[in-house]
Amino acid sequence: MDTQTSNKNWKAKLHEVIYEADTPGGKLFDVVLLIFILASILLVMLESVNSIDNKYHDLLNIGEWIVTILFSFEYIARIISVKKPLRYITSFYGIVDLLSTIPKYLSLIFVGTHALVALRALRLLRVFRILKLARYLGASNNLVKALKASRVKISVFLFAVIILSIILGTIMYLVEGEENGFTNIPKSVYWCIVTLTTVGYGDIAPQTPIGQFIASLVMILGYGIIAVPTGIVTSEITRSSDKKVQTNTQSCPSCSLSGHKDKAEFCYDCGHKLRP
Repeated sequence: MDTQTSNKNWKAKLHEVIYEADTPGGKLFDVVLLIFILASILLVMLESVNSIDNKYHDLLNIGEWIVTILFSFEYIARIISVKKPLRYITSFYGIVDLLSTIPKYLSLIFVGTHALVALRALRLLRVFRILKLARYLGASNNLVKALKASRVKISVFLFAVIILSIILGTIMYLVEGEENGFTNIPKSVYWCIVTLTTVGYGDIAPQTPIGQFIASLVMILGYGIIAVPTGIVTSEITRSSDKKVQTNTQSCPSCSLSGHKDKAEFCYDCGHKLRP
């Protein structure tokens, strides 16, 4: 009985350190992990520079192995500290953690000159480590919720922009004609989208006075169109912040869900006791 109790205690402490940021141990763990994540991304970027890789290849390789081993221990610890490991493994962050760990081990299997292309692709998978940063950006959750809440309005707005681009593109095709580069309606619509978004590649440009006048109107209209989605999302963020309930980083030991209310004793999803 004492053995079972001690096992539960150290697993609970491990869970508190790994999954929660409100405790001193959790804060320290997050800071250390963030440093190693940023270091791993820097290593990947430096390895892509041939002059640096040729000179410091061994040093970069050692650093990469240190980071990989640390991430491996972190991945195993996350599995051990939850009561439903499969739920974590198949979750978004679980998949990201796995993708950020396995490429270095897989590179040991694919050896030889014939596998250089595969190795290059496997090394690029390590860029997924940047997604590990997402769990530490609490504000990103508010942005995602605002985007979801405003998806209908944004979809209607984009549909209206597409219709407008088709109409204006067709008009420009009739006004400018093939001799000025507007060889067909799809290409004219492409010009309209590029101009409307204020990108302006310059590969096609109107030559007639009427066409230049229409282009000027499209450019001015583009500034107003860019502001509309921003206003929609900002409105949703403001509305959600008004209804926001104070939550913390308390993570459920059973289902790993976070975002519980302050002083909550049980998980809002599975009902498991939050603190042993």
